Amino acid sequence: MPTEPKHTHLEILDSLQGFEKESLDTLAKIENLKDFDQLKLQILSKNSAISIATAAIFQLEVAAKKEVGLAINKIKNNLKEKITEKENELKQGLGSDSSKSPGDLTLPGASFNLGSLHPITQVKEKVIKIFEKMGFQLLESRLLDDYFHVFESLNFPPDHPATDIMDTFWTTDDLIPIPHTSSMQNRALTQLPLPLAAVIFGRCMRFEATDQRHEHTFHQLEGIYIDKNIKVSDLIGTLKAFLDSFFEKDIKIKIQPSFFPFVEPALEIMAQCIFCQGQGCQTCSQSGWLELIPCGMTHPNVLAKAGVDPKEHNGFAWAIGLDRLAMLLYGINDIRLFHSGDLRFLKQF
Repeated sequence: MPTEPKHTHLEILDSLQGFEKESLDTLAKIENLKDFDQLKLQILSKNSAISIATAAIFQLEVAAKKEVGLAINKIKNNLKEKITEKENELKQGLGSDSSKSPGDLTLPGASFNLGSLHPITQVKEKVIKIFEKMGFQLLESRLLDDYFHVFESLNFPPDHPATDIMDTFWTTDDLIPIPHTSSMQNRALTQLPLPLAAVIFGRCMRFEATDQRHEHTFHQLEGIYIDKNIKVSDLIGTLKAFLDSFFEKDIKIKIQPSFFPFVEPALEIMAQCIFCQGQGCQTCSQSGWLELIPCGMTHPNVLAKAGVDPKEHNGFAWAIGLDRLAMLLYGINDIRLFHSGDLRFLKQF
Protein backbone atom coordinates (compact mmCIF):
# COMPACT_ATOMS: atom_id res chain seq x y z
CA MET A 1 0.00 0.00 0.00
CA PRO A 2 1.36 3.48 -0.85
CA THR A 3 2.93 5.55 1.91
CA GLU A 4 3.87 8.68 -0.13
CA PRO A 5 1.29 11.27 -1.30
CA LYS A 6 0.85 11.75 -5.09
CA HIS A 7 1.07 15.28 -6.38
CA THR A 8 -1.18 15.07 -9.46
CA HIS A 9 -4.83 14.21 -9.35
CA LEU A 10 -4.34 11.35 -11.82
CA GLU A 11 -1.64 9.79 -9.68
CA ILE A 12 -3.85 10.19 -6.61
CA LEU A 13 -6.80 8.58 -8.40
CA ASP A 14 -4.58 5.72 -9.58
CA SER A 15 -3.30 5.19 -6.03
CA LEU A 16 -6.86 5.16 -4.66
CA GLN A 17 -8.05 2.59 -7.22
CA GLY A 18 -5.05 0.36 -6.50
CA PHE A 19 -5.66 0.65 -2.79
CA GLU A 20 -9.33 -0.24 -3.22
CA LYS A 21 -8.60 -3.32 -5.34
CA GLU A 22 -5.85 -4.55 -3.02
CA SER A 23 -8.05 -4.05 0.05
CA LEU A 24 -11.02 -5.89 -1.46
CA ASP A 25 -8.84 -8.79 -2.63
CA THR A 26 -7.30 -9.17 0.83
CA LEU A 27 -10.69 -8.81 2.52
CA ALA A 28 -12.10 -11.64 0.39
CA LYS A 29 -9.37 -14.00 1.63
CA ILE A 30 -9.90 -13.30 5.34
CA GLU A 31 -11.29 -16.33 7.24
CA ASN A 32 -11.16 -15.28 10.87
CA LEU A 33 -11.97 -12.24 12.98
CA LYS A 34 -8.41 -11.75 14.17
CA ASP A 35 -7.06 -11.19 10.62
CA PHE A 36 -10.17 -9.17 9.81
CA ASP A 37 -9.58 -6.76 12.69
CA GLN A 38 -5.97 -6.19 11.58
CA LEU A 39 -7.01 -5.47 7.97
CA LYS A 40 -9.79 -3.16 9.11
CA LEU A 41 -7.28 -1.10 11.07
CA GLN A 42 -5.00 -0.87 8.04
CA ILE A 43 -7.79 0.25 5.70
CA LEU A 44 -9.02 2.95 8.06
CA SER A 45 -5.65 3.99 9.46
CA LYS A 46 -4.00 7.42 9.04
CA ASN A 47 -1.37 5.85 6.76
CA SER A 48 -3.85 4.41 4.26
CA ALA A 49 -4.10 5.72 0.69
CA ILE A 50 -7.47 7.28 1.55
CA SER A 51 -6.00 9.35 4.39
CA ILE A 52 -2.98 10.33 2.29
CA ALA A 53 -5.19 11.38 -0.67
CA THR A 54 -7.41 13.41 1.65
CA ALA A 55 -4.40 15.28 3.00
CA ALA A 56 -3.06 15.94 -0.55
CA ILE A 57 -6.25 17.52 -1.94
CA PHE A 58 -5.18 21.02 -0.92
CA GLN A 59 -2.31 20.84 -3.50
CA LEU A 60 -4.73 20.39 -6.43
CA GLU A 61 -6.60 22.76 -8.66
CA VAL A 62 -10.26 23.41 -7.85
CA ALA A 63 -11.60 21.12 -10.62
CA ALA A 64 -9.21 18.32 -9.65
CA LYS A 65 -10.14 18.69 -5.96
CA LYS A 66 -13.79 17.95 -6.79
CA GLU A 67 -12.92 14.86 -8.86
CA VAL A 68 -10.57 13.46 -6.23
CA GLY A 69 -13.00 14.25 -3.37
CA LEU A 70 -15.81 12.36 -5.09
CA ALA A 71 -13.49 9.39 -5.69
CA ILE A 72 -12.36 9.37 -2.06
CA ASN A 73 -15.96 9.34 -0.76
CA LYS A 74 -17.02 6.63 -3.21
CA ILE A 75 -14.08 4.33 -2.38
CA LYS A 76 -14.37 4.97 1.37
CA ASN A 77 -18.10 4.17 1.41
CA ASN A 78 -17.60 1.07 -0.72
CA LEU A 79 -14.85 -0.25 1.58
CA LYS A 80 -16.90 0.42 4.72
CA GLU A 81 -19.85 -1.44 3.21
CA LYS A 82 -17.67 -4.45 2.29
CA ILE A 83 -16.04 -4.39 5.74
CA THR A 84 -19.45 -4.52 7.43
CA GLU A 85 -20.60 -7.38 5.20
CA LYS A 86 -17.44 -9.34 5.91
CA GLU A 87 -17.73 -8.81 9.65
CA ASN A 88 -21.31 -10.06 9.71
CA GLU A 89 -20.30 -13.03 7.58
CA LEU A 90 -17.48 -14.01 9.94
CA LYS A 91 -19.60 -13.59 13.06
CA GLN A 92 -22.21 -15.89 11.61
CA GLY A 93 -19.51 -18.51 11.15
CA LEU A 94 -19.81 -18.68 7.36
CA GLY A 95 -16.12 -18.07 6.65
CA SER A 96 -14.85 -16.21 3.59
CA ASP A 97 -16.91 -18.33 1.20
CA SER A 98 -20.63 -17.73 1.65
CA SER A 99 -21.35 -20.95 -0.25
CA LYS A 100 -19.91 -23.02 2.59
CA SER A 101 -22.42 -24.71 4.90
CA PRO A 102 -22.58 -23.36 8.46
CA GLY A 103 -22.86 -26.94 9.71
CA ASP A 104 -25.57 -29.51 10.27
CA LEU A 105 -28.41 -27.48 11.69
CA THR A 106 -30.27 -30.67 12.66
CA LEU A 107 -27.63 -31.61 15.25
CA PRO A 108 -28.63 -31.05 18.92
CA GLY A 109 -27.24 -27.90 20.52
CA ALA A 110 -24.51 -27.83 23.10
CA SER A 111 -25.75 -28.83 26.54
CA PHE A 112 -25.01 -26.83 29.69
CA ASN A 113 -24.50 -28.46 33.05
CA LEU A 114 -26.64 -26.52 35.49
CA GLY A 115 -25.59 -26.74 39.11
CA SER A 116 -27.93 -27.30 42.04
CA LEU A 117 -27.84 -26.83 45.78
CA HIS A 118 -26.23 -29.63 47.75
CA PRO A 119 -28.88 -31.76 49.52
CA ILE A 120 -27.53 -30.69 52.93
CA THR A 121 -27.82 -27.04 51.91
CA GLN A 122 -31.41 -27.64 50.83
CA VAL A 123 -32.17 -29.26 54.17
CA LYS A 124 -30.46 -26.45 56.09
CA GLU A 125 -32.57 -23.80 54.37
CA LYS A 126 -35.76 -25.75 55.03
CA VAL A 127 -34.91 -26.22 58.71
CA ILE A 128 -33.99 -22.55 59.18
CA LYS A 129 -37.27 -21.39 57.63
CA ILE A 130 -39.27 -23.56 60.04
CA PHE A 131 -37.47 -22.25 63.13
CA GLU A 132 -37.64 -18.65 61.91
CA LYS A 133 -41.42 -19.03 61.70
CA MET A 134 -41.29 -20.26 65.32
CA GLY A 135 -39.50 -17.05 66.35
CA PHE A 136 -35.86 -18.19 66.40
CA GLN A 137 -33.08 -15.97 65.05
CA LEU A 138 -30.22 -17.40 63.00
CA LEU A 139 -26.55 -17.32 64.05
CA GLU A 140 -23.51 -18.86 62.36
CA SER A 141 -20.84 -20.67 64.33
CA ARG A 142 -17.10 -20.20 64.02
CA LEU A 143 -15.27 -22.94 62.16
CA LEU A 144 -12.36 -22.66 64.63
CA ASP A 145 -12.84 -21.84 68.29
CA ASP A 146 -10.95 -21.88 71.59
CA TYR A 147 -11.00 -24.39 74.44
CA PHE A 148 -13.18 -22.23 76.66
CA HIS A 149 -16.06 -21.99 74.21
CA VAL A 150 -15.74 -25.54 72.88
CA PHE A 151 -15.49 -27.29 76.26
CA GLU A 152 -15.12 -25.22 79.44
CA SER A 153 -18.15 -22.97 78.92
CA LEU A 154 -20.23 -26.10 78.30
CA ASN A 155 -19.48 -27.71 81.68
CA PHE A 156 -16.82 -30.12 80.40
CA PRO A 157 -14.39 -30.84 83.28
CA PRO A 158 -10.71 -30.68 82.28
CA ASP A 159 -9.55 -33.86 80.52
CA HIS A 160 -13.04 -35.35 80.67
CA PRO A 161 -13.32 -38.56 78.54
CA ALA A 162 -16.24 -37.01 76.63
CA THR A 163 -13.73 -34.78 74.82
CA ASP A 164 -11.84 -37.74 73.33
CA ILE A 165 -13.92 -38.01 70.15
CA MET A 166 -14.13 -34.22 69.87
CA ASP A 167 -10.44 -33.36 70.27
CA THR A 168 -9.30 -33.54 66.63
CA PHE A 169 -6.32 -31.30 65.89
CA TRP A 170 -5.11 -27.95 67.15
CA THR A 171 -3.78 -24.93 65.30
CA THR A 172 -0.73 -22.86 66.28
CA ASP A 173 -3.15 -20.35 67.83
CA ASP A 174 -4.58 -23.02 70.18
CA LEU A 175 -7.83 -23.16 68.25
CA ILE A 176 -9.70 -26.33 67.38
CA PRO A 177 -12.16 -27.14 64.57
CA ILE A 178 -15.49 -27.13 66.38
CA PRO A 179 -16.86 -30.61 67.24
CA HIS A 180 -20.34 -29.16 67.88
CA THR A 181 -22.22 -25.91 67.29
CA SER A 182 -22.76 -25.76 71.07
CA SER A 183 -19.50 -23.80 71.08
CA MET A 184 -21.63 -20.72 70.27
CA GLN A 185 -23.94 -21.07 73.28
CA ASN A 186 -21.83 -18.92 75.61
CA ARG A 187 -21.50 -16.13 73.03
CA ALA A 188 -25.24 -16.17 72.37
CA LEU A 189 -26.00 -16.02 76.11
CA THR A 190 -23.54 -13.19 76.79
CA GLN A 191 -24.19 -11.07 73.70
CA LEU A 192 -27.95 -11.37 73.14
CA PRO A 193 -30.77 -10.19 75.40
CA LEU A 194 -33.07 -12.54 77.28
CA PRO A 195 -35.42 -14.21 76.57
CA LEU A 196 -33.23 -15.89 73.95
CA ALA A 197 -34.38 -18.01 71.01
CA ALA A 198 -31.68 -18.79 68.44
CA VAL A 199 -30.55 -21.49 66.04
CA ILE A 200 -26.88 -21.80 65.11
CA PHE A 201 -25.61 -23.38 61.90
CA GLY A 202 -22.11 -24.81 61.50
CA ARG A 203 -19.83 -27.50 60.09
CA CYS A 204 -18.34 -29.79 62.71
CA MET A 205 -15.44 -32.25 62.84
CA ARG A 206 -14.76 -35.17 65.16
CA PHE A 207 -12.40 -38.07 65.69
CA GLU A 208 -14.94 -40.55 64.39
CA ALA A 209 -14.86 -44.01 62.83
CA THR A 210 -16.93 -43.66 59.66
CA ASP A 211 -19.74 -45.99 58.73
CA GLN A 212 -23.20 -45.69 57.19
CA ARG A 213 -24.41 -43.46 60.03
CA HIS A 214 -21.26 -41.65 61.17
CA GLU A 215 -18.86 -39.22 59.51
CA HIS A 216 -15.83 -37.29 60.75
CA THR A 217 -17.22 -34.11 59.13
CA PHE A 218 -20.89 -33.25 59.44
CA HIS A 219 -23.30 -30.31 59.62
CA GLN A 220 -25.25 -29.34 62.68
CA LEU A 221 -27.97 -26.88 63.64
CA GLU A 222 -27.84 -25.92 67.31
CA GLY A 223 -30.88 -24.55 69.06
CA ILE A 224 -31.07 -22.68 72.34
CA TYR A 225 -34.09 -21.28 74.14
CA ILE A 226 -33.75 -19.43 77.47
CA ASP A 227 -36.59 -17.82 79.41
CA LYS A 228 -38.35 -18.30 82.73
CA ASN A 229 -40.19 -21.40 83.98
CA ILE A 230 -39.34 -23.57 80.96
CA LYS A 231 -40.19 -27.28 81.20
CA VAL A 232 -39.04 -30.47 79.50
CA SER A 233 -42.45 -30.64 77.85
CA ASP A 234 -41.66 -27.33 76.10
CA LEU A 235 -38.51 -28.91 74.67
CA ILE A 236 -40.26 -32.04 73.45
CA GLY A 237 -43.21 -30.10 72.05
CA THR A 238 -40.92 -27.70 70.14
CA LEU A 239 -38.89 -30.49 68.53
CA LYS A 240 -41.94 -32.66 67.77
CA ALA A 241 -43.61 -29.67 66.07
CA PHE A 242 -40.43 -29.10 64.07
CA LEU A 243 -40.17 -32.72 62.91
CA ASP A 244 -43.81 -32.87 61.86
CA SER A 245 -43.40 -29.62 59.90
CA PHE A 246 -40.12 -30.72 58.32
CA PHE A 247 -41.39 -34.12 57.11
CA GLU A 248 -44.92 -32.77 56.54
CA LYS A 249 -46.49 -35.68 58.42
CA ASP A 250 -46.80 -37.09 61.91
CA ILE A 251 -43.37 -38.51 62.80
CA LYS A 252 -43.11 -41.42 65.21
CA ILE A 253 -40.44 -40.67 67.79
CA LYS A 254 -39.18 -42.07 71.06
CA ILE A 255 -37.23 -40.34 73.79
CA GLN A 256 -34.47 -41.97 75.79
CA PRO A 257 -32.08 -40.68 78.46
CA SER A 258 -28.52 -39.83 77.48
CA PHE A 259 -25.55 -37.81 78.71
CA PHE A 260 -24.19 -34.46 77.56
CA PRO A 261 -22.30 -32.29 80.07
CA PHE A 262 -24.08 -29.09 79.05
CA VAL A 263 -27.67 -30.26 79.65
CA GLU A 264 -29.44 -31.88 82.60
CA PRO A 265 -31.49 -33.96 82.16
CA ALA A 266 -30.04 -35.05 78.79
CA LEU A 267 -32.28 -36.71 76.22
CA GLU A 268 -31.99 -38.30 72.81
CA ILE A 269 -34.88 -38.03 70.36
CA MET A 270 -35.00 -41.02 68.04
CA ALA A 271 -36.99 -41.25 64.81
CA GLN A 272 -38.34 -44.50 63.45
CA CYS A 273 -36.09 -45.83 60.69
CA ILE A 274 -37.71 -45.09 57.34
CA PHE A 275 -35.68 -47.76 55.58
CA CYS A 276 -37.07 -50.71 57.54
CA GLN A 277 -40.14 -49.07 59.14
CA GLY A 278 -38.83 -49.99 62.57
CA GLN A 279 -38.16 -53.65 61.76
CA GLY A 280 -34.36 -53.34 61.99
CA CYS A 281 -31.75 -53.02 59.24
CA GLN A 282 -28.07 -52.29 58.69
CA THR A 283 -28.64 -48.53 58.57
CA CYS A 284 -30.25 -48.42 62.03
CA SER A 285 -28.01 -51.19 63.44
CA GLN A 286 -31.04 -53.49 63.67
CA SER A 287 -32.62 -51.22 66.30
CA GLY A 288 -35.45 -49.88 64.18
CA TRP A 289 -34.58 -46.32 65.27
CA LEU A 290 -32.19 -43.60 64.12
CA GLU A 291 -30.45 -41.17 66.50
CA LEU A 292 -31.69 -37.76 65.45
CA ILE A 293 -31.69 -34.97 68.03
CA PRO A 294 -29.56 -34.89 71.19
CA CYS A 295 -31.13 -32.37 73.55
CA GLY A 296 -31.93 -31.46 77.13
CA MET A 297 -32.49 -28.73 79.67
CA THR A 298 -29.60 -26.25 79.75
CA HIS A 299 -27.27 -27.06 82.64
CA PRO A 300 -27.19 -24.38 85.41
CA ASN A 301 -23.39 -24.26 85.16
CA VAL A 302 -23.64 -23.25 81.47
CA LEU A 303 -25.96 -20.39 82.40
CA ALA A 304 -23.73 -19.30 85.28
CA LYS A 305 -20.63 -19.28 83.03
CA ALA A 306 -22.45 -16.78 80.79
CA GLY A 307 -23.52 -14.57 83.70
CA VAL A 308 -27.16 -15.73 83.67
CA ASP A 309 -28.74 -16.50 87.04
CA PRO A 310 -29.93 -20.14 86.82
CA LYS A 311 -32.36 -19.51 89.69
CA GLU A 312 -34.17 -16.93 87.59
CA HIS A 313 -33.80 -18.29 84.04
CA ASN A 314 -33.70 -21.75 82.54
CA GLY A 315 -34.22 -23.26 79.13
CA PHE A 316 -33.27 -26.00 76.73
CA ALA A 317 -30.89 -26.74 73.89
CA TRP A 318 -30.59 -29.25 71.09
CA ALA A 319 -28.40 -30.10 68.12
CA ILE A 320 -29.84 -31.46 64.89
CA GLY A 321 -27.61 -33.37 62.51
CA LEU A 322 -28.53 -31.98 59.10
CA ASP A 323 -26.90 -34.98 57.42
CA ARG A 324 -29.21 -37.32 59.33
CA LEU A 325 -32.24 -35.24 58.41
CA ALA A 326 -31.22 -35.34 54.74
CA MET A 327 -30.88 -39.13 54.95
CA LEU A 328 -34.42 -39.44 56.25
CA LEU A 329 -35.91 -36.84 53.91
CA TYR A 330 -34.39 -38.25 50.71
CA GLY A 331 -34.15 -41.93 51.67
CA ILE A 332 -30.32 -42.06 51.66
CA ASN A 333 -28.90 -45.03 53.53
CA ASP A 334 -25.23 -44.00 53.70
CA ILE A 335 -24.12 -40.68 55.22
CA ARG A 336 -20.74 -40.89 53.47
CA LEU A 337 -22.35 -40.14 50.10
CA PHE A 338 -22.78 -36.47 51.05
CA HIS A 339 -19.03 -35.85 50.98
CA SER A 340 -18.14 -38.33 48.24
CA GLY A 341 -18.18 -35.73 45.44
CA ASP A 342 -19.96 -38.29 43.25
CA LEU A 343 -21.89 -36.30 40.63
CA ARG A 344 -24.14 -39.29 39.95
CA PHE A 345 -25.37 -38.90 43.50
CA LEU A 346 -25.53 -35.11 43.64
CA LYS A 347 -27.35 -34.72 40.30
CA GLN A 348 -30.40 -36.44 41.83
CA PHE A 349 -31.08 -33.29 43.85
